[in-house]
Amino acid sequence: MKFIEMTGEQLSEVINDGELHVSDLENAGVNNATIVRINQHGDIEVRRPKKWDVVGGLLGNFEERVKKTTGFEWA
Repeated sequence: MKFIEMTGEQLSEVINDGELHVSDLENAGVNNATIVRINQHGDIEVRRPKKWDVVGGLLGNFEERVKKTTGFEWA
C-alpha cells in the first residue's frame, strides 16, 4: 500500500471538521513533531518505536489536502 508521510503539525493542517480533533490527536500521542502517514484509503497511522498504529481517518477529498500540505505524492 502507498502512503504519504508527514508531521503531526502538517496533519493538524489537513484535518477538516468532522474528522479527528486536536484533543483526539493528543490522546493518540500525536504532537507537532510526531511522524504520521496517510494511506490511500485515508487511514491515519502514527509511528511508534516498533510499529505503526491506526488512530483515525480522513474523509472526503483528503488526497488533494494531503498533497497540497506536504508537497508529496503517494510512495
